[in-house]
Amino acid sequence: MFLTGNNTIKVGDFGISKVLEGTNSVANTVVGTPYYMAPEACQSEPYTSKSDVWALGIILYELCTFEKPFACDNLLGLVFKIVSEPVKPLSPKLPYS
Repeated sequence: MFLTGNNTIKVGDFGISKVLEGTNSVANTVVGTPYYMAPEACQSEPYTSKSDVWALGIILYELCTFEKPFACDNLLGLVFKIVSEPVKPLSPKLPYS
C-alpha cells in the first residue's frame, strides 16, 4: 500500500510495471506477489482494478488475523487454494481484542 503526497492510499505491486490506459483496460502479466494474486490472475485471465480490491481484501484479512488467508509452501498449491478454497471466516474474537 502506498500513501501519496495528498494522503491518498493506493494499492500497488512493484512486480507490475504497466500503466493501464483507462478504467476498462486489462493486463495480462504473471508477475507480482503470489499471496495477493486474484483468482483471475491465477487462471491466466486478464485482470482489472478488481484484482487490486482482491489484494486489499487479503491485506485487511492479514491485519485482522495476523495470518495469510491462503498459505502454501509452493506456488502450484497456493494457486489451487486461491482458486478453489474458501477463506476461513474471521473469528468473532480477533487476536488483538
